[in-house]
Amino acid sequence: MSATPTPFDDDRPGPQPADPRPRTLLGRLHRRDLAAYPATAPRMVYLAIVVVTTVVLYYMLYIQYAVATSIITHFDMSYRYFVWVSVIGNAAGAFASLAAGLADRWGRANMVVYGLLVASLLVLLGLPNAGGKATYLVLFALVSVVEGVVLVATPALIRDFSPQLGRATAMGAWTMGPVVGSLVVTTVTSRTLDTSSWQDELRFSAIAGLAVFALAVVGLRELSPALRDQIMVSLRDRTLVEARAKGIDPQVLARGGQWRQMLRPAVAGPGLGIALFLLLYFAAVGNFVVFFATTYGYSEQRANAVANWYWAANAIALVAVGLLSDRLRVRKPFMVAGAVGSIAVTAVFATRATHPETGYHTFAWLFVGIGVFSGVAYGPWMAGFTETVEKHNPAATATGLAVWGWTVRIVVAVSSALIPVLVTSVTPLVEHGPQVAAAQAQAAPALAVVSAHPRIFAELGAYPPGKAPADVTARAVQEVGPAGLAVVQKAQPQLAVLRQYGTKVQKAAHDGPGQWRTWWWVCVGGQVLFLPFVFLMSGRWSPRRAREDARAHEAAVAAELAALG
Repeated sequence: MSATPTPFDDDRPGPQPADPRPRTLLGRLHRRDLAAYPATAPRMVYLAIVVVTTVVLYYMLYIQYAVATSIITHFDMSYRYFVWVSVIGNAAGAFASLAAGLADRWGRANMVVYGLLVASLLVLLGLPNAGGKATYLVLFALVSVVEGVVLVATPALIRDFSPQLGRATAMGAWTMGPVVGSLVVTTVTSRTLDTSSWQDELRFSAIAGLAVFALAVVGLRELSPALRDQIMVSLRDRTLVEARAKGIDPQVLARGGQWRQMLRPAVAGPGLGIALFLLLYFAAVGNFVVFFATTYGYSEQRANAVANWYWAANAIALVAVGLLSDRLRVRKPFMVAGAVGSIAVTAVFATRATHPETGYHTFAWLFVGIGVFSGVAYGPWMAGFTETVEKHNPAATATGLAVWGWTVRIVVAVSSALIPVLVTSVTPLVEHGPQVAAAQAQAAPALAVVSAHPRIFAELGAYPPGKAPADVTARAVQEVGPAGLAVVQKAQPQLAVLRQYGTKVQKAAHDGPGQWRTWWWVCVGGQVLFLPFVFLMSGRWSPRRAREDARAHEAAVAAELAALG
């Protein structure tokens, strides 16, 4: 039997129907539907535009987490407030994902193109110039709304332009969007933060977004509803799909009931399962910088640099395993193998959270392992999920993806809200840790004097400054000396900071690693819970049975084409 087709294979184009789309520039910018299934070259262009759009959108969304400590300081936010910026943003994105289910009726391409424009302008002009933390929260929520829409519309486009026998490769490329977006964030910030402000970092991402918008507004197209609302197993089905499309009644395409069909366990269950599996990914995006800064003293640049290992390994694995999954024509074995491997490596990572001697390179190798195994599970899962949705109703692809997108964003919002509750040490360390560290360094000579005469300074501390009895003051002058007292007097502002926050910060530094370890074990639990949902999805476990299905499908297509002929 011939090799399995991939998204890069194509058969010879058949007769192309007349294109009814307007030929004016404005018409082309609004009406993007294709009357015929595209040949290889334009199809690859559309897929590439969707992937690059996803990369740059997530670059704009995730950049704030890479400069989180700078944003918190600039707006004088509490850490809890910054967390709620993320929580509210993700909640807004969740309901935007539900609204994006209308892409089955309205189309996908315009949602992606003009959503990217809106997000780019918000990040370029809005967030860096926010007048206060409340304004920043509202603007970030608007960016998250766009992300929620695109989260649904982009994989729907990928599905439309990739037959099932090339779906895992195409979905692996799409899944690289958030991952490569994260990689771009950490790569750019780790190289530019020493000379750029957090506002500059946001603007860099927005400029990239506008550049990709200029490409997408001209080049992105989508299939007409009659074409996209059919199942296409391989590129050899194109002639049949186009023939069917000519006879599909538009009233049939507009028929309702998609939400009811998609809110079934076989669709909603796996959507919840993958959201739980990705708990570690969400924590990596939103909290790796904070974790490494508060637990290991990493700068923002160093924390982003170690995270690069995760994103790079994940991106490579997504494409490589997609090709292999398409070659073997199965998804489920990869999901299970990837999940089991990720569980094992994440468990090792969790055990290192309480060891301050754990080195940079140890974390780097652990992130490589987690990134690879996560990619092994996630790329085939995306392909398998869209195929599960198609099995129930191919005309409800965007609706099924909306259910998944809503579930993912809600889980992100809940997990973001839970982290400060379980990891209580983060708040004092982020809000007062740098202040206490600076005070400790500036007051070091005074602290040496105080530690050399603890009893007399304990007595002096019982009275307001300058109000100590004469005999206590005289003894202090005699024991410490005027010079020593002057040193302590000069450091009173720093010593006041240490008295107010020092104990809290010290306790948080002691408790933090154990609390983070608890959260990493929660992430392990989410990966374990992912496994049962794999069994609800459609698709074969055996490559042999999958090849038999493919042969049966080819015979059925040949018979139907013969009947049409």
